[in-house]
Amino acid sequence: MFTGIIAGTGTVLDLAPTDRPGVTRLVIDAGDLIADLPDGGSLAVNGVCLTAIPLAPAASHAAPGAFAADLMGETLQRTALGSLSAGSRVNLERCVPAGGRLDGHIVQGHVDATGTVIAVDEQGGWTLMRVAIPESLAGQVAVKGSIAVDGVSLTVTGVSPADEREPWLEVGLIPATLATTTLGEARVGALVNLETDVVAKYVARLAAVGAARSARTGEAA
Repeated sequence: MFTGIIAGTGTVLDLAPTDRPGVTRLVIDAGDLIADLPDGGSLAVNGVCLTAIPLAPAASHAAPGAFAADLMGETLQRTALGSLSAGSRVNLERCVPAGGRLDGHIVQGHVDATGTVIAVDEQGGWTLMRVAIPESLAGQVAVKGSIAVDGVSLTVTGVSPADEREPWLEVGLIPATLATTTLGEARVGALVNLETDVVAKYVARLAAVGAARSARTGEAA
């Protein structure tokens, strides 16, 4: 589990297919952030929970602070990690230890979909970012609710009308967020990973199951 409070950023060293069909290996320089990260440990990269695997000592990118993770097809299809390249900066967060502070909100590292930045407006001391989101997520986003954008825990400041065919959400970014995460580099057209609040997912699922059950009951009657 994560909280959406970014511990630091890392730099992509490599992203390339492996000799196993459908598997791509991502190598990142995370610096001191992974000093005690064991093989098999979890790390969120732009909000995606990944499992660290060992780098062979002879590997070209085997250096202190570097780690690798294998990405399967589902991860590449559902997230924006496939658009990374050598030199890309990524948000990093270690998993929360038992008894740790929950400074952001509950983030599972299970990205729901990607969104597209459609506006970045400076507001003086802060920045307003609008993101186009899939229609399937529109019902899981509410004003003053929580959203993880590229792994960053944010408060939703605005949402599109309920009947909007091209839904969107807005978040406010303070200077500290812009300076310590990759969101300060986001431009119109950029893809971002989105994870909605876990409670919203359960509410949406309960409502869908309840509606289906009621429909079946009505048909039987």
